[in-house]
This record gives sequence, C-alpha cells and structure tokens, in this order.
Amino acid sequence: MSDVHDELGAHVSARGGIDQAPARARLLDARVLQLFTKQPNRWAEPAVAPETAVAFRRAREEQGVEWCVSHDSYLINLASPDPTLWRRSQKSFQAELERCAALGIEAVVTHPGNATDKDVERGIAANARGLTESIRAVPGPRVLLELTAGSGTSIGATFDNLAAIRSALPDDVRSRVGVCVDTCHAYAGGYDLVDDYDGVWAAYEAALPLVTLELFHLNDSQHPLGSHKDRHAGIGEGTLGPGPFDALMNDARFAGVPKILETPKGDDEVTLDRRNLALLRGFRATG
Repeated sequence: MSDVHDELGAHVSARGGIDQAPARARLLDARVLQLFTKQPNRWAEPAVAPETAVAFRRAREEQGVEWCVSHDSYLINLASPDPTLWRRSQKSFQAELERCAALGIEAVVTHPGNATDKDVERGIAANARGLTESIRAVPGPRVLLELTAGSGTSIGATFDNLAAIRSALPDDVRSRVGVCVDTCHAYAGGYDLVDDYDGVWAAYEAALPLVTLELFHLNDSQHPLGSHKDRHAGIGEGTLGPGPFDALMNDARFAGVPKILETPKGDDEVTLDRRNLALLRGFRATG
C-alpha cells in the first residue's frame, strides 16, 4: 500500500455474490477489504466462474478497492495429526488459493491450525508441508499466517511459532508467506500492547523481520491479557482500550500496512464499522 490514508478497511459480506463486496467496502469509505470466498464452515469448494471473476474485478475497479484479502475456511487444520483431515485441509487451502488467484485477490489469511496430539513441533512441520504443497501448486496470492490467541491446542500463538513455520518452508515458498497480527489475539495470547507496546514489537523483531508483518486485524478484546480467549470488541470498548490503537495508527513502521476491522457489526453491517473506522482515523489525525 503506497498511500498511508488508504490502508483501513473491514471484513465485509459477500452475500448476494462476491462482486457485491467492493460496494460494501465503499459504504465504509474503505479501499481495502477482507472477505470469505466461500462459506467458511463448510467443506464445499466452489470454483470461480469466469463471469464471476470478471464481475468482481470490475466492481473492485469501480469502487476503488486497492487491496483485498480473503480469510480461509475455519475447518482447515494443516497442523492435524490425522492424515485424512490433514489432506482434506490441504486440498481446501489449495482451493482457496485457486479462487483468490482467479479473482485477483492479493492475499489469504490462514490460521496455523491445532496440534490436537499436543506435539507442537510436529504440528508446525505439518503446517509447513501443507503450505508448501498448496503454494507451489497455485502461483499468485500471498499467504499470511495469523497470530492466534493460543486457546486449546492451537499453534501460532507466539511470534516464535510463526517464525518456526516460515523457517520450515523452502525459500521459494517462504518468499510468499507473511504474517497477520490480530490485536485481540496478541493481547489474549500474552503480548501486552497496553503497558508494553514497544516491547511487543521488539519481541516480534527478535523472531521475525518486521517486513513480514503484512496485515493487522484491529480488534479490541472482551477478555484480559493472557486469557487465551478470542472474543472481539469494538475499538476502545474492551480491555485494550484506545491506547494501543492510537499508537498503531501513529507508528510510522506500520503506516502502509493494511488494517482490517473484525469487530462486532450490530444489525446493519455499516454503522459500527463506520464508527470504529472513524475512531481509528481520528487517532491518526490527532496522534
């Protein structure tokens, strides 16, 4: 992203057809968006019809959407010890990349998965293997590993975990893999953005080059530091409060990094997103 004033957006609905999503971003005065290319709680993997791809690309251009990211299926678990589930997950993730390539979507956010056997090292290796197969099969979209809140047997709750996954990738694959930091997940996972903002980013840089941080999910948290509970709240309305978001919006290191809301939407899918985006823009204006 070249213009620091264009990097704010939200997850928007693809209801009625994926080509309807850019207009929903426009209602938010947003030039970046996140969406699902399919229903995230189903294994069905619909292909993108050529006319759908044309309509989506046209809608992006008409609505001024400059950057788009998809979020992959919640069912995917590339860290699974079950070979059947792992293969199904790998095929699903590859299908997500294929849809994004057809639509011209720049990146895919993925959760690193759950090592249900509690073997984190094996889970990291399995995730890297699945990413490698999928990325090599589908040129184009970047893959962004999302920092998790660390609940249950999930992997990816630490910067070191994410670094280990990237380190396990061959060079040609690693060059297409970055990181998405969700502020709610980070805080729930124990990264104290409230009282040790600078320390959090020092920890990131100790594990990964800062250039690998390619996306933020901006969400407040309903639960306290280290809770390992993934429950989002509106900006400034949760346990993080406004401070970390003010700091992020005025941190020159992250000026051009896309920042996507996944905060509660309420009844009309517009009002609360507009309010949260206005708060974030206000922090930048006065920071």
